[in-house]
Amino acid sequence: MTEETEPPVVLFVDDEPSILSALRRLVRPQGYRVLLAPGGAEGLELLAKEPVDVVVSDMRMPEMDGAVFLEQVRERWPTVGRILLTGYADIQATVAAVNRGQIQRHIAKPWDDRELLMAIDDALSRRRLEVENRALMQLTKTQNAELQALNADLSQRVRARTQELEQVNAMLEVSFEQVKETFLLSIQVFSGLLELREGGLAGYSRQVADLARRTARRLKLGPRAEEDVHSAGLLHEIGKIGFPDALLRKPVSTMNAEEMARYRRHTLNGEAALLPLGQLQHVARLVRSQHERIDGKGFPDGLSGNAVPLGAQALSVASDYYAAQSGRMAEQTFSPAQALQLIRGGAGTRYDPEVVEAFELALTDEPEDKPRDRQISPQDIEPGMVLARDLLTPKGTLLLAAGHVFDARLVRQIREFAGREGVRMALYVKLPDEDGTMPGRKAPTPQGAPHG
Repeated sequence: MTEETEPPVVLFVDDEPSILSALRRLVRPQGYRVLLAPGGAEGLELLAKEPVDVVVSDMRMPEMDGAVFLEQVRERWPTVGRILLTGYADIQATVAAVNRGQIQRHIAKPWDDRELLMAIDDALSRRRLEVENRALMQLTKTQNAELQALNADLSQRVRARTQELEQVNAMLEVSFEQVKETFLLSIQVFSGLLELREGGLAGYSRQVADLARRTARRLKLGPRAEEDVHSAGLLHEIGKIGFPDALLRKPVSTMNAEEMARYRRHTLNGEAALLPLGQLQHVARLVRSQHERIDGKGFPDGLSGNAVPLGAQALSVASDYYAAQSGRMAEQTFSPAQALQLIRGGAGTRYDPEVVEAFELALTDEPEDKPRDRQISPQDIEPGMVLARDLLTPKGTLLLAAGHVFDARLVRQIREFAGREGVRMALYVKLPDEDGTMPGRKAPTPQGAPHG
C-alpha cells in the first residue's frame, strides 16, 4: 500500500523491451511511478520489494504466461489491481486468466491509448476505494472497542448507583438515558467520518440535523419523529462515504452524467448502511427519501404528493438550505437570504408549502433550554462535572457530546491530550441548578410520581 502523498505505482510486465518503453512513455504524463519487468518471475520479485497499486501484464511470455503470473499476484497481493494485455485471439487463454487471476480488465494489442489509460485509472480508483474501506473498517473497529470500554465503565457507574438508589424505577430511568446518550453519541461520531475526508465540511451535518429537527417540531410531528429527523440529518450523507474526494467537492449542477448517476445512488447506499440497525429503520427511510419531490420529479423512487414523508421534506429543506450556502448545490455560493428565497421558490414543486412555512419559522427559533454554563480550562475539570456544549477539535470534529459526565479517567485523558498536543480547548461545563442539583444528575423520582 502506497502513502497518500506518494504517486500511484504501476508495474508493467512484458518480455518485449520496445513494448515496455512504449507503455512507460504512455503513462509518463499521468505522474505515475513506473516499474518495468521483462517477465513474470521478475515481476513477482519487484512486487515483493516495492509497493505497487496496479499491474499491467502481457499474456504471452516465456516461462510464465500472464494467466499464471496474475494468479500468483491475486493470491499474494489481492488488493493490487490487475490488467491483462493479450496480443492473440486465444479466447481460452484469456478466460483462464480471468478465472485464475480474477483480472479487472483485459485489453487487446495493439491497445488504444485512451482505453488503456482509463483502465489503469479505474483500477487505481478501485484500489483507493478498497484502501479507504479497510481504513473505515479499522476505524469502526477501534471506535467499537472504545464504545465497549465506555459501556463497561457505564455499567460500573450504574452498579454503584444502584446501591445508593432506593427506587428501582429511578435506577432504570437513569440507565435508559445513559444508554440512549451513548447511542446518540455513536451516531454523531459516525456522522463525522465523512467530514474528515478532503472536501468535507466540519459541523455541516450537525447544522442540517438541528435545523431539520426544529422544522419537524414546527410541523408537530411528535418527539419520536423529531429524533428520527435529527438522526437522519446527522447521517444524511453517509451514502457518500465511498465517493472520491473530487466528487465530494464538486457542486451537483456541474456533475456529468456518470457522476450524477453515482450521486443519485448515495441515498440508496445510505439506507442500506443503516437498515441493519433496528433503531434506525425509520431514519434509513428518511435518508432514502431526502431527495424526493412532491411533484414526482425526485429520486430514487419518484414519490409525489403525500407519499413523500414530511420528515424527509424537513430534512430536504434543511439540507438544501445549507447546501446552497456551502457551494454543494451550484458553483454560486448563496447568502442565507438567497438560500431562503431558493427554498421559497420550491414551494408547491419540491416541497409542500406547509413544510416551507414551518422551515421559515424554524429559522427564527432559539434553543428552548439555554444552558447555564461557564468556560474552564482542561486543568480545572473535576469528576462529576457535566459538559454543557459539544467539545470539538480545532477542525470541527466531535470529541464529546454535550451532556457527558466527566469521570476520573476521562478527566485525566483530557488533561494529558491538551498538554501533549498544546491544543486550546473551549470547555463549557454546566452550573448547578438553583436548587443545587447538578444537571444530568437528577434526584430519584418518588414511586408513583409522574415522570417528566
